[in-house]
Amino acid sequence: MKLNKVFLAAGMFAVALTSCTNLDVNPDSQYTYDPSKNSGVDPMIMVEAKMADVYFHLSGTLGRRYMEAQSLPSDEFTALSFDGGYYDSGTYHHQALHDSRATDEAVDWYSDVTSGITKVNTILEDLGSGASTQMTAPARAMRAYFTWILMDCFGDAPILEKIPAEGEVVNRSPRKEVAEWIESELIDIIPSLTEDVTENTYGKPTKWMAKALLAKLYINWAVYTAESVDKYDAATDANPKLDACIEVCDDIINSGKFNLGSVDYLHKFSYDNGPQIEDFIYAMPYDALTRQGMQYARPRSFKQLKNLVPNYYGFSDKFTQSFGGNMVVTPEFAKLFCLDGDIRNLCILRGDVYIRDPKTLKPTSEPFMYNNKQVHFTEDITLVKKDNTIDVGNDDNAIQQGCHSIKWYTTPAEYNNGRNQSNDVPIFRYADILMMKAEALVRTGQAGAKDLFNQIRAYAGAPEIAAEPTLDEIYQERGREFFDENWRRNDMIRFGHFEDEFFPHYQGFPDANFDKRRRIMPVEQNKY
Repeated sequence: MKLNKVFLAAGMFAVALTSCTNLDVNPDSQYTYDPSKNSGVDPMIMVEAKMADVYFHLSGTLGRRYMEAQSLPSDEFTALSFDGGYYDSGTYHHQALHDSRATDEAVDWYSDVTSGITKVNTILEDLGSGASTQMTAPARAMRAYFTWILMDCFGDAPILEKIPAEGEVVNRSPRKEVAEWIESELIDIIPSLTEDVTENTYGKPTKWMAKALLAKLYINWAVYTAESVDKYDAATDANPKLDACIEVCDDIINSGKFNLGSVDYLHKFSYDNGPQIEDFIYAMPYDALTRQGMQYARPRSFKQLKNLVPNYYGFSDKFTQSFGGNMVVTPEFAKLFCLDGDIRNLCILRGDVYIRDPKTLKPTSEPFMYNNKQVHFTEDITLVKKDNTIDVGNDDNAIQQGCHSIKWYTTPAEYNNGRNQSNDVPIFRYADILMMKAEALVRTGQAGAKDLFNQIRAYAGAPEIAAEPTLDEIYQERGREFFDENWRRNDMIRFGHFEDEFFPHYQGFPDANFDKRRRIMPVEQNKY
């Protein structure tokens, strides 16, 4: 969140570069030569200026709708309605039931991703065919990441290496081909990306960001290259890229650029996080004033938190904007937070709620009160209607149904500005590299996963394990460690748990869908 000056400066420089009004110059807008030899400007500074718009666009792409599309179909969260409130034509409930429709607002963000790719391709066309790989690598890394989002979420996807001609239709390629294209792009550009990990490279593609994306591609290779999305079988499908995944993870680990414990777990995701978090390999910077779109607290916080003082975030100032309180943790997932001493248990509000200290982010002994009673969030959720509206009613008991995430801690000063937050959202973390390597080791029958696993447990304050972990233990630990970070859907599919039963995705529940094709999201026909 502390890079606004960097991004703004880059944006202003981009404006300066495109404000020339001298019409007598040759119309050579492509960099078919080294611009620094002619303009005196470092060409990488010019590239960075142009890329500012791509980074800004990604922050919007990864905002509310992307978050909902990852969280609600998983077993992490469900969406409640309150006597009809927040039903919103079923846009949230359809996802929780694996019954999304292409016209649902919550999944109709496909064009946001393709627009990002178009912005990248515009930059690449401006640079021209003579530009070095060093100049084009950052843009290509972002294009690969945008394309990975499409492939991961929607399956088959267009491989857009250039801006289509007017009227040209680029067909979606088979998912396997898209995965192979992303792999080849990343392998080609990684040597040309910077190895620097500084405040200036924070939120921008580096060699380590690209390698982390490659690791994600490899650990899910069997998913992405299956004959079709419904044919992937976690129990039987072999992954030929596991050794490659281990190698990429080792590159990141051995770089010495990242670690787990420089900041405690709760503060990694708080309102004052940023480039000081050495666990973050690649993160999306947000700012409540200048880089908006991060609104995770809005649906996760207590519905009646507005104007309550004191509030459970521990601030004396009032929240003047309303909260939804409609995204709550499922009863099944809440049970994962059960390890003695585990600081991650404090990421959810469960049972009696106490006011937090906004500096330590931990609960005090002061009860959080509403209508003269201490608020108590129940693990179990009781519906008032046995239908697909997932309705709990709208009285004091209803709005305390389900545990609430407090991982994305916010402040009134930020939230009161249109419900925006300044919490930076990590995309790739060092902890994930350790866990992916551990998983790949277990899947290939190699030793060493226990030590990686216990690094996570030790810094979280949780009990360490005495033997090599099983795949199920790794799956559960990933749930604790990466809760509410947009990875659970991805993990559930890979581990074969996406079709499990979890509230309200139960067999026999109205509109609950168990079709394996629901592992990806629908795209409206003839629209894209």
